[in-house]
Amino acid sequence: MKGLSYDLFAQGGPMMWVLLAMSLAGTLIFIERLLYLHRGQIRSTAFVSGIKNILAKRRLMEALTVCEETPGPVAAVVKSALLQADRNEQEMRLAVQEAALIEIPVLERRLGSIAAITQVAPLVGLLGTMLGMITTFHAFVQGGSYASANALAAGMWQALISTAGGLVVAIPGHLAYHFLSGRVRAIVRDVEWSGNEIMRYLLGEYRVLPPNGNGGTLAEETPPKKP
Repeated sequence: MKGLSYDLFAQGGPMMWVLLAMSLAGTLIFIERLLYLHRGQIRSTAFVSGIKNILAKRRLMEALTVCEETPGPVAAVVKSALLQADRNEQEMRLAVQEAALIEIPVLERRLGSIAAITQVAPLVGLLGTMLGMITTFHAFVQGGSYASANALAAGMWQALISTAGGLVVAIPGHLAYHFLSGRVRAIVRDVEWSGNEIMRYLLGEYRVLPPNGNGGTLAEETPPKKP
């Protein structure tokens, strides 16, 4: 069975090796992006609720520590808002937007490479098809009226297998691209919601909470230096 599979692959011509390299590259990129997005996607509702509970106790430094220890763009955006907890709405919103502009492109990194592979793979397969047809007509011209069926079949095999190889690479590539794009969109929605929600809390409920001795700003939570 292995020999048969390799024979079919070899009959596809040189473009099959190009398709194989593209397939391996696309698979590696997909696995790396899948693991990265899985690590960066958290339960944003529960995370923001936990941050609010900490802030309700006026423990801003503890909330910042939780954000630093939590991976992903949601925690980074929430942290940027917490750092501006004592600023006005415009400054806080600007900080949140800057953090989002840094985090979102990282989420979309290498998705363009998968899209490029899925678009180019059918063209590579088509090139292999054309080379196969050229081989077929060359064999026909060389053999004239007595061209053997084997000589003609070799070019036809190359043409058909190359076309199939291009589609085999492109179809899963399209599915992988749309799957990862969906994950990115979901995380971006979480980032936008988390940023707006923590800003609403900081500008509203947090500022009217009575102090309990821990203070509500970074300056207040910093312990005094010993003389």
